[in-house]
Amino acid sequence: MAETRKLAAILAADVVGYSKLAGSDEDRTLARLRGLRSDLIDPAIAAHHGRVVKRTGDGVLIEFRSVVDAVRCAVEMQNGMVERNAGLPPERRIEFRVGIHLGDVVEESDGDLMGDGVNIAARLEGIAKPGAICLSEQAYWQVKSRLDLAVNDLGATQLKNIAEPVRVYALEVGKPQAKPTKPAVPKQRLMFVLLGAGIAVLVVIAAGTWLAVRSARGPEMSATTPRLSIVVLPFANLSGDPAQDYLADVLTEELTTSLSRISGTFVIARSTAFTYKGKPLDVKQIGRDLGVRYVLEGSEQHSGNQVRVNAQLIDVETGAHLWAHQFDADRGDLLKMQDEIVTRLARAMQIQLVAVDAARVTRTRPGNLDAEDLALRCQAGIYNSVGPAEFAAAFSLCDRALNIDNGNVLALSHLAMMHIIPVVEARSTDPQADIRQADELVSRALALDPNFYAAHFAKAYVLMGQNRTQEAVIEGERSLALNPSFIDAYAALCAANNFLGRPDRALELADKAIRLSPRDPFLRVLYHMKGWALFMKQQDDQAIEWLRRAEGGVVFTELILASALALTGRQAEARETLKRYSTMTGVTTTTIGQLRKQQLSLADNPTWVAYNERLFEGLRKAGMPEE
Repeated sequence: MAETRKLAAILAADVVGYSKLAGSDEDRTLARLRGLRSDLIDPAIAAHHGRVVKRTGDGVLIEFRSVVDAVRCAVEMQNGMVERNAGLPPERRIEFRVGIHLGDVVEESDGDLMGDGVNIAARLEGIAKPGAICLSEQAYWQVKSRLDLAVNDLGATQLKNIAEPVRVYALEVGKPQAKPTKPAVPKQRLMFVLLGAGIAVLVVIAAGTWLAVRSARGPEMSATTPRLSIVVLPFANLSGDPAQDYLADVLTEELTTSLSRISGTFVIARSTAFTYKGKPLDVKQIGRDLGVRYVLEGSEQHSGNQVRVNAQLIDVETGAHLWAHQFDADRGDLLKMQDEIVTRLARAMQIQLVAVDAARVTRTRPGNLDAEDLALRCQAGIYNSVGPAEFAAAFSLCDRALNIDNGNVLALSHLAMMHIIPVVEARSTDPQADIRQADELVSRALALDPNFYAAHFAKAYVLMGQNRTQEAVIEGERSLALNPSFIDAYAALCAANNFLGRPDRALELADKAIRLSPRDPFLRVLYHMKGWALFMKQQDDQAIEWLRRAEGGVVFTELILASALALTGRQAEARETLKRYSTMTGVTTTTIGQLRKQQLSLADNPTWVAYNERLFEGLRKAGMPEE
């Protein structure tokens, strides 16, 4: 049997008091553990590049490429458990203990790991307190300068079945590192302190120089915050005309898109950033809320065809302005200005310019600025609409844009979405006609500009409507490659993976999107995707929880919720939910026969068929008529 010896960071975790929890309510405990795995643990492992070596009923062994990744993953897991246990009585709380060790392991041909590296990690987990993380000395020395958590040195500890004592350090998640206090100076040492004062002045000068350089680089990396993490706050419109807000909004969105393409950056999605628009800003609080190190903010002012943009980069830890610059350009050169801003910002953040150059995507310049102006207003209206009338008014602006310039890519992409969304939401009165129209529009857009992320996003939905779901996944992934912070594309990929019978992948994507945009007005749609995927996995209690949170985001939420409620014996709630669905605006599917025809046209794999039969079974119990 082939085997490989290597150095690896090993994380071992298990549930405290699992037997007692399972003994009191096994079904609920197992359901909660499955939910934690899909909603918290697996996404955290994936985000920090871990590999699951093996699972037990209540534990997991994970390999990481670095101790930093292992500790970040552990901290994310433990912080997540604090949130999920809030308000629960002690006897119902699920708590993990975690051990991390850096050591020599042997990898078997099947991927399993063996050796002291694994054994020590497992023993460290066994001595950790509930909610804590124990590190071996070897692991601790890799991360000690990057920790902002309280650390207890437990000293040399004899671990079970480990020959030599291991020095152990315990991290207390949620408790910040204590600030050192200044010791009193004994009188007999006063003379030496005074004699050393001159030297101390030189040290202070040197330290000041070092701190100035450090400030330019940004704060030290903590265990949980990416070094190149940033939010682009909505730029202010200084023109004095609120009707011109959309230009500042476009600049904000394009900068968010460009920065998110740079390798190694974590950029908060524009939809969360826009929740701060028009509100008093406390950058330190924003940094804490969103888990970022930097804020980019600024203003836009235009006169005729001239645009002036001021931008500044702020360190959220100190509130210091690290960089500021003014840019002037013709209105038709906004894309060129955006590249210049990103390049100069990259230099300020010490991002390699080769990464910035690779992040640039050649876009087609608008052929007619008046048409582009209408299309941008259309886009702003779509994002800000709160009802059908506002949506209709927004899309009419895209129609007007095409009347001026029938090659406006932005207008073509948005109008394609206007036609395809009713199809995938099962409320189109003529699905085939809508699909044809959407396909024609988005094909024109991609022919004109193959690098426009919104066009690839629209194409993904068109392909789903045509039951070409695997191709839809490719288009959705292309959209994300062009704009990694585009939350709508995550939702499209969630839907496509559910159609393909891959709910685990849909859950992973939904969790990543929620991390990217934690204040997103679009969250209910992502909650719907999670609830839908969990229903496909027959985890009905968890599905109901997420679908309840999703209500009002997607019409189809009510159908899945009604079925899940009925299947879990909550008939009265199921009937009420189904009644609410039937009265919603745009609903045209009111019988199981209609639903069967619509649903089975979207996919035909065995998992999708089985899911639908179960959906129909629940809806029958909820009272939906057969025909």
